[in-house]
Amino acid sequence: MKRFGLVTVVIAALVAIAAAFGTAATSRQEAPAAKPKLPAKPKLPALPSEVRSRGRWQIGVKCDTPPFGYQDTSGKNKGYDVEVAKQFARWAFGNADRVDYTCVTTASRIPTLESKRVDIIIATITWTAERERQIDFSPPYYGAIGRLLVPNSTTVGRLASWMDGKRIVSTSGSIYNRWITNCFKDTSFQVVSSPGAGVLAVKNRQADAFMYDDAFLVGVAANDSTLKMSGHRFLNVPWGIGIRKGESAMKRWVDTAVRGMAARNMFWPIMRRTVPRRFFPMFRKNVPSPTNKLQYPRATTPENNCPS
Repeated sequence: MKRFGLVTVVIAALVAIAAAFGTAATSRQEAPAAKPKLPAKPKLPALPSEVRSRGRWQIGVKCDTPPFGYQDTSGKNKGYDVEVAKQFARWAFGNADRVDYTCVTTASRIPTLESKRVDIIIATITWTAERERQIDFSPPYYGAIGRLLVPNSTTVGRLASWMDGKRIVSTSGSIYNRWITNCFKDTSFQVVSSPGAGVLAVKNRQADAFMYDDAFLVGVAANDSTLKMSGHRFLNVPWGIGIRKGESAMKRWVDTAVRGMAARNMFWPIMRRTVPRRFFPMFRKNVPSPTNKLQYPRATTPENNCPS
């Protein structure tokens, strides 16, 4: 009964986070400011034949990770990743609704893509060299930072020593799993099924910390007075859109679209519609723009960069 109550609390908290993001976006849209005219779209290559003949995209997105991919109380897909998918539909078909969404988890993203259930995945997928051997990545469309979610009473010291003997959780297949395995031999790592399960593990003291992207954790910490993010920032590695190997036409179209959005500074307005105003300074440098170039750290192996 106690666990059921905690699950209910976590679910309610995540719904509140999603509602807070949605409310913030709605209030700005209703403001009496003049709506700027969108710049002309880039010269895009031909759509892949299967997408063109279908007349709509099929895209894998997260459904449990506000503010990037989630479903609101009516079941509609919302979030930053979803807005990027809608822009692809506008440029491809002149209609933001010409896209079908498939919910994916961290562990199921690449298998869902490789099974051809979707055309591409826009689902908070962090670049790693290992993943790039499995799939192709678009140019970066967001730069995430890893953080720790802990109880308010917890003081996190120097990571190299504090992590010893601790119980850390994160989602299956995440870059954090490999980083902990490589760098913290005396840390107990456990896979959880979803971000909500990671929050629950910290709340009921089954874990000392939940390691995940700051984009999700900031909303949890802002809406739960018993939890906080530690000040540590690690694994600053961009996200990319996942594309199947060998699909050159798909990669050309997606790459051109991402670069075109960055050149026209279209990611920041999407972010402004996605997060409340109080989070703007935190996210401003995380999106690509004409003056903010994001790059994958191909010359290094981030999950092997251990803190001293």
